[in-house]
Amino acid sequence: MSKSYAILPCNGLDKCAGCIAKEVALKLTETTDSEIICPVLYRVADARYNKIASEKPLLIIDGCATRCASKLASEKGLKIAKKINITDEAKANNITITDSLRLGENELKLADIITVKLTKAEEKIESESSFSFPKDIQYEIYKKDKFTFRVPKKGFYFNENDCWVYVNGNIARIGVTDYVQQSLSDIMFFTPPSVGSEIEQFGEAGNVESGKAVFEVVCPVSGRITAINEKLLQAPELINENPYEKGWIAEIELSDFESDKDFLYDFSKYFEVLKRKVDEFHV
Repeated sequence: MSKSYAILPCNGLDKCAGCIAKEVALKLTETTDSEIICPVLYRVADARYNKIASEKPLLIIDGCATRCASKLASEKGLKIAKKINITDEAKANNITITDSLRLGENELKLADIITVKLTKAEEKIESESSFSFPKDIQYEIYKKDKFTFRVPKKGFYFNENDCWVYVNGNIARIGVTDYVQQSLSDIMFFTPPSVGSEIEQFGEAGNVESGKAVFEVVCPVSGRITAINEKLLQAPELINENPYEKGWIAEIELSDFESDKDFLYDFSKYFEVLKRKVDEFHV
């Protein structure tokens, strides 16, 4: 049986991505028992829509990096079951969308791809991964003023963009370091990469956002995204609590780690980089 959702789509109908979001929402109501939450009415009269959101898993369809639907759900305290971003899906599927508000062949193709992806009954991204990750991580600590920065000492690699990777066999888990979460302060939004998409080393693997800034997760390795940390959709603050354990970002099937490793730092090198960045930032 196909999945059904309470759908909260982007309300940016003055942009192509918003129009595609609306098209996906309509297709889902035609092919499943899903219901649409009108983002405009929901702001002023939420009682009816809260009932829908409580009865079915909530699907957020954002059009672009503004993430108006995600922010509305956060304001209303809704529990998000799944998120999708039209612009990110276009990139993942190598589809160029235009500025036109009338959907052309490419835009309709993208809407069909996303709809099929969302209605696959067998598709499931596990929140709890079976990835073998160390339970007792040993950290080196660097303190500056009231801030504490931790860096795992064994088994981790880092890039100059303050993202980490831990490898087990042909699968890797990635995330951001303490330097990122301390710099951003309270993280409010998490936009994951698309499961199944191919990613190059130093490509974008989603982003995290606080009231201060949006941070693009720069992937330390190349490969195929196999899982995301779905808990971050409801609780992005887990990255603040512990970006290495609870707040990991995604898992990747590696394509060429031996080559990727040449452009990564081990613990000792990254720890020196971290201290320099912290000292410069806090001068």
